[in-house]
Amino acid sequence: MTSDADTAHVHEHHWEWSWAPLLVVAGTFLLLPIAFGFYFAYDNLMMTAVFAGLGTVILLAGVSMWVNEGLTQTPLLAGVANIGLPIFILSEIFIFLSLFSSYWMMRLGIESWPPEGTPEIDKLLPVIMTVILVSSSITCHVAEEKLDHADLSGFNKWWVYTILLGTLFLGCTIYEWNHLIHMDFIPGTNAYSSAFYTITGFHASHVLVGLAAFVAVLIPALGGRTNKTFVNCVSVYWHFVDIVWFFVASQIYFW
Repeated sequence: MTSDADTAHVHEHHWEWSWAPLLVVAGTFLLLPIAFGFYFAYDNLMMTAVFAGLGTVILLAGVSMWVNEGLTQTPLLAGVANIGLPIFILSEIFIFLSLFSSYWMMRLGIESWPPEGTPEIDKLLPVIMTVILVSSSITCHVAEEKLDHADLSGFNKWWVYTILLGTLFLGCTIYEWNHLIHMDFIPGTNAYSSAFYTITGFHASHVLVGLAAFVAVLIPALGGRTNKTFVNCVSVYWHFVDIVWFFVASQIYFW
């Protein structure tokens, strides 16, 4: 006969490895960059669509797998997050710092800034975008507070507000880009345009990743399942994206 302790030991599961990180990395840092390469370097729309499609599907599969593992195998999640999240944020800081350093070198190395060919860029829109992004951080914090008080319905509501505000911010970026491109201000126009699209685009990509993370948390939460560690990680990431935007706006638009 098997004792209760033996039965518990048989059913105990240790989360020792996962395919999810490999899928996320393959989609984000391999297939999608290849798609961008085919589009910008070779002007091959067919191969762009193929690699972008594969990259997106594999990325979403990895994220879905990761979320499911986090919701069903939680004992080790908090410990991993406490180590992994600070390392991730630190690495992101250095990436953004390298972009800003390149911009500062160009900015200080040219007598006339912005260079010839740069249209007048509206200063009101980045202010509006700042208000939107700060508001999204506030709604995100309120959602966390609701979850702390076991109010899952309130959490879902404020979490959706955050998603809507983040989407609005991303829409403002797309609107601005479309407006500037129609004014023939493209990444290859001059040094400022290269820096402008690189830095704002890199930040926008982080907003997009944040929105995907919000949705990944929201879908199971709507079904009554959530994970405090997941919510904390996504919130910290979102607040980080918010803080970075202050540097993007102040340096790119107002200096």
